[in-house]
Parts: sequence; structure tokens; C-alpha cells
Amino acid sequence: MSAPSLPNSSRKARAGTTREKPDTVLNPIEVSGEIDYTQLIEQFGTEHISAAQIARIEKITGKPAHPFLTRGIVFSHRDLDQILDAKERGETFFLYTGRRPSSGPMHMGHLIPFMFTQCLQEAFGCNLVVQITDDEKYLWNDLTILHSHSYGTP
Repeated sequence: MSAPSLPNSSRKARAGTTREKPDTVLNPIEVSGEIDYTQLIEQFGTEHISAAQIARIEKITGKPAHPFLTRGIVFSHRDLDQILDAKERGETFFLYTGRRPSSGPMHMGHLIPFMFTQCLQEAFGCNLVVQITDDEKYLWNDLTILHSHSYGTP
């Protein structure tokens, strides 16, 4: 991977932005401007979560769908039907999530994704893996690799 050998300023210059509007910035560090969620779905290769998929989740789990799903807060997915098919076949799977540390301790900003993930874990009865990334901190901030590593270690 060539990115770690670049100076931090060069890494930042390669930061992703949306294609359409030059005043829109969307990357792991900054979100500003007008966000076109349909464009993001296309750009990141995800699909809208349909009402039929939400109903299927409720049927498979025997539990009401989380309000983040029913209210459209969580609105896109990748391979959701494959997970639902696996659950229907009785196969095991695990959830995988993470956090990009912005400070040493966890804080309120981590709560929403973890609340949703906990609901999925309980509804599907599956294991959960939580990755603490230090590499992303290095790639997006003006930090040394050692300083970045300290965010992901106790």
C-alpha cells in the first residue's frame, strides 16, 4: 500500500469528495455541504433498504425492526438478502463493526451505531466483532503511526 509512505498533506489531498457538487465534502473526518444520498448509494455500491426487506427482518427475527430502519436513518445495505437467506437456512454469521477513535475513551458519538448493532446482534442471535482502527486515524490526520496506534490500544 503506497499511502503510508506519502506525507500527511498528500494523503489529505487524496481525500474523497462527492462527484457532483464541489462544495460538498464527505470523508471520514469531515462532512459539509449538500449531501446527495442517492448519489452516495451509487458511489459506494450499496442498495436502498426496502419495506419488503424490513418486513422480512421482522418475520425472520420475530421482533419489530429497529426504529433506525423504519424511519430511514439506516437506509442502505450491501448483501442484506444474503444475510437474511443465511438466517433462514439456520446458518451462523457474525456482525462486524468498528470505531475510528477520535479520543482515548469512547464517547456519545459512538452510541448510535452501537445501539443499532446491539439490536441486530440480539435480533439475529449472532456474535459481534468490533474493530478499533488506528490505521485510518493515521491516514486522515497529521499523526505519526505511533501516536495513531495509541488510540487503538489500552
